[in-house]
Amino acid sequence: MPLTMTDAGWPLIPREVLPAPVEAVRPARRRPDPVVDGGRQLPFFGAETTEPAPADLVGLLAGPGRLERMGGTARVSVMVDAAWRVHVLVSELVGRGLVVNWAPVPGEGAETPGPAGFRVRTAYSSRLSGLAHGWPPGGGGRLFLSGPRLRLWVAAAGEPVPDGYALRLDPDGGAEIAHAALVEVGLGGTVSDTGPAYLISGRKRLALLAEMVGERPETAPAAMWPGAAAA
Repeated sequence: MPLTMTDAGWPLIPREVLPAPVEAVRPARRRPDPVVDGGRQLPFFGAETTEPAPADLVGLLAGPGRLERMGGTARVSVMVDAAWRVHVLVSELVGRGLVVNWAPVPGEGAETPGPAGFRVRTAYSSRLSGLAHGWPPGGGGRLFLSGPRLRLWVAAAGEPVPDGYALRLDPDGGAEIAHAALVEVGLGGTVSDTGPAYLISGRKRLALLAEMVGERPETAPAAMWPGAAAA
């Protein structure tokens, strides 16, 4: 039975989740057909046509995520505001072969008895060394946002707004990098000072965002996923 949670809910999963053992030999996975019922063409780099990988966590870094390095390893953490985001992110990150843990972040003052949010963080891993080596983009490099990378950003920090759909940004900077990457994939919008956040609007852009991030996870509220904003 699918879990149902409110924003004030509590994640119903262990504090640390380990990925399944990786088989020595894995059968080749057939890439899904990019054309679906009704002749609708899926984006070439959408979440449903691109294999997930540890490098996808760059989508979290495009938003409010944080990268920490230690020796030849790295870890990524992100603050989220709701229990459902913990569920989605843990599932996505464990599926990429990473050990993940989460913890509540206490609220400030007696008027906020529950947690102010949750911190989701991977363990230090050599699987993230390539990500650490290339972040932040520099020396002529640039950020590329595929469907799986956008899916992580949406899961951590995406929400509908009256004018479209907003992706929260790093309050310490990086909006220019995110803007250039979103423009490159056809999702150009505007940076809002509230949050700060990147606002994507327009029927075509919202429909493209919904297609790129793929189907809504079971634990994500329907109203919070891009498909609702594109409807």
